[in-house]
Formats: sequence, structure tokens, C-alpha cells
Amino acid sequence: MSLLEKTEKLQSSGVVKALLVTAALFVVLAGLKIATNIVVPFLLSVFIAIICNPLIVKASKYKIPKPIAIIAIIAIILTLILLLGGLVGQSARELSELLPEYKAQLNEQFVWLTARLAEYNIQISSDLLVEYFDPSAAMGVAASMLSGLGGVMANLLLIIITVIFMLFEAPSLPRKIHHALDDPDMKLNQIDRFLESVNNYLAIKTLVSIATGICVSFMLWLFGLEFYLLWGVLAFLLNYIPNIGSMIAAIPAVTLAVLQLGIGSAGAIGLGYITINMIMGNVIEPRYLGKGLGLSTLVVFLSLIFWGWLFGTVGMLLSVPLTMIIKIALEESKEGRWFSVLLSND
Repeated sequence: MSLLEKTEKLQSSGVVKALLVTAALFVVLAGLKIATNIVVPFLLSVFIAIICNPLIVKASKYKIPKPIAIIAIIAIILTLILLLGGLVGQSARELSELLPEYKAQLNEQFVWLTARLAEYNIQISSDLLVEYFDPSAAMGVAASMLSGLGGVMANLLLIIITVIFMLFEAPSLPRKIHHALDDPDMKLNQIDRFLESVNNYLAIKTLVSIATGICVSFMLWLFGLEFYLLWGVLAFLLNYIPNIGSMIAAIPAVTLAVLQLGIGSAGAIGLGYITINMIMGNVIEPRYLGKGLGLSTLVVFLSLIFWGWLFGTVGMLLSVPLTMIIKIALEESKEGRWFSVLLSND
């Protein structure tokens, strides 16, 4: 066989392999899309279990029995979810009821603005301004996102039970993965680094997100903005989406501030959001996460669209952690390291 024939054969085999991998990927994605009602609660369970596991490990150092530690942590989390869920749900309902009033108030302001512009021969339709600057659209996105998450939390009992079993199984998971990959001597350090990196990323990101939500709620409470708790929870959730998450979280709060407090206070609130985001994103987060785990802004945006399409609201909120897990896994693989470089921001 000539060299040219060998080259053509290798190229054709490579094309066939690429087509098979692409077809398999589409089949997997279609299956995940169909099984969303099952996959989404499972993803949330994994997410909560990864966050709680460091607390279980910490409790074991103080000789606290694992069953007691798990029950105590789950009870605390369940209490916080129920309290915040009730308060946020009530705020979301009140916000939905007040949206028509906010829209009418904005119409009045636009009529005043168009009248002033008409004095300088600038003709703009107030109806056109209302169409493009509708507060119900900005705040409706926040309400729909939280309601979508609330729909998933209807499976709260199933999620909590799954988390409990995962926490009991967590210590044996690395050993099982080693044996499953035919590595009985425990020499595959990539698996250990992968699990540790994912655990650290999600735990630290959650703490930073909690701090962000608390700072936003406190700032809005000082300004006297309505539904400050709702916007704080939204800031906490969207902080999992770097670069653009904080901007998305600020839109409904600033829009409401324009209507309730005026343009000056709304501008100050916008600056407050920017300050909090800069401190958390550029000072605190890099100090504990390091700069090697970053994703490019384009990848963040595309992952938001992709995971949101695949898993809905929960997919949007977990888009960056899910992409981050894939990136960390690819970094530990020689074959996939090139794709991990494409995902990074460096």
C-alpha cells in the first residue's frame, strides 16, 4: 500500500470517527432533553451534595458522627430553603400584582419626557418608548426565573433524600471510580485532582455568591428599595454566571429604583452593583479560586444559552459550574486538553 493510500485511509477513518462521535453526542443530548424532569433534580442534588461535603469532612475532624452531621446540615439547609422560598415567593407574587401599576407610572413619565422633547422639536412617540422600555419585561424575567426554580423545588423531598444518600456515599466515591476505571492501585491522580478541583470550585463559588447576595440586599435595604430580599436572592443565584450574571441581576432592581426612588438613586444603586461585583469578582474570588479556572466571556454566554436550552432555569443557573466541570475534566485528559484551552479566558 502506497503512502498516499495510507494517508487517505487515515483521513477517512478520522472523518468516520468524528461523525460517529458527533452522532453519539446528539443522541446523548436528545436523551438528556427528554429526561429533563429526572436529570434536573439529580443535578441539583449533586450540586448541593458537593457544597455540603466539605462541611461533613470538617465535622468529622471534631469527632462528630457522620449521621448526626448530615442530619444537622440537611436540617439547616432545608430550613433556609423553606424560609427564603416563602419570603421570595411572597415578594414575587406582590411584584407581579404591582407590575401594571409600575407600567402605568412609567407611561406617565414617558408622556412627560416626550412633551419636554417636543418643545425642542424632537418628536418621539411615548407608546414607542413604552414598547422598548417595558419594566414588566425586565422584572418579569426575574419573576419567571424564580418561579421556574420554584417549580423544580416541588421535588424538594426527592432532592433532599438523594443528597443524604450521596453524602453517605461520598467517601467511597473516589475509590469506586478508580476501580471502575481499572486502576486498583490508586495511581490515577487525575481523578483525585478532578474531584478536588470541582469540590473547591463549587464550595468557594457558593460562599462568594452568598456574600454577594447579602451585600446586595443590605445595600438595597439602605436605599429603601422594595423587594430588596428578592433582588438579593437573584444576585446570589446569578453570581454563578461570571461577567454577565451580576449585570443581569442588576437590571430589574435598577429599573424598579428608577420608578420608586428616581434616576439619581437608581444610578447610585447601579454603582453599588458595579462596586460589589468588582470586589467579589476581581479581589475575593481570584484570591481563593485562582486565575487558572477562568472561562472566556464568549464561552460563559454560549454556555448560558446551551444549558438553559437543555435544562431550563436550573440549566441557566448551573451553566458555568457545569461548563467548569467539563473544562476541569478536559484539563486532566491529553486528548481533550486542546478544547479546555479554547474554553479558557487566557
